[in-house]
Amino acid sequence: MTFNPEQTVAEIALANPATTRVFEHLGIDYCCGGKLSLRVACERAKVPVSAALAAIEEPLAAPDAGVANDAALGEITQHIVKRHHAFVRGESPRIQALLAKVCERHGHAHPELIEVKTRFNWLDAELSQHMRKEEHILFPYIESLGDRVNRAACFDSVEHPIEAMVAEHENAGENLARIRAVTGGYAVPADACGSFRALYAALEQFERDLHVHVHLENNILFPRAIAAERELRGSAK
Repeated sequence: MTFNPEQTVAEIALANPATTRVFEHLGIDYCCGGKLSLRVACERAKVPVSAALAAIEEPLAAPDAGVANDAALGEITQHIVKRHHAFVRGESPRIQALLAKVCERHGHAHPELIEVKTRFNWLDAELSQHMRKEEHILFPYIESLGDRVNRAACFDSVEHPIEAMVAEHENAGENLARIRAVTGGYAVPADACGSFRALYAALEQFERDLHVHVHLENNILFPRAIAAERELRGSAK
């Protein structure tokens, strides 16, 4: 499969899901930053575009996304809730506990941990509210679109809550990017204890899961929901 530097990162990730592993390795944001061309994304990540193209064009095994891009809208929303929302709710308390323990023991020697704790606390609170809005308002409406039902909603068009969700995704992505930056890419310091190592491993796994989570919503679910709503309303005229 051949790609070019002017294709967006999201287009490449959608065409070959295996490339998301390469983007993760190169530090290229394929979810919130998916609208950028590969050339611009490489410039921002300080990665030669030729090296990125060579890497993404190598034969790769596609990761198990758990749901097909063309699956029913309701199947995608339920997958997001059961895998990704559940992951966030399960891992956040564990990370919070590790942060409290590691900050108390190592915060004086590693002040970056205080910023990590502050940012993750904010992220946890925001994601909790964000997921509730999706599960109780947005996703049921999207599921009705998949069933071709013109369901009553508290908004004029699905595009409006989607815009809000995408903005919240960007805020979450910025916080995770900052956490990655201040930790040096989750580089464990020489004086780290077992809990310190577990914390950085958990944060990195949390970031990777959120990237897949946001990619499914921003680049697959939301565009399809907007198209389905327009088609349904057009056929009703």
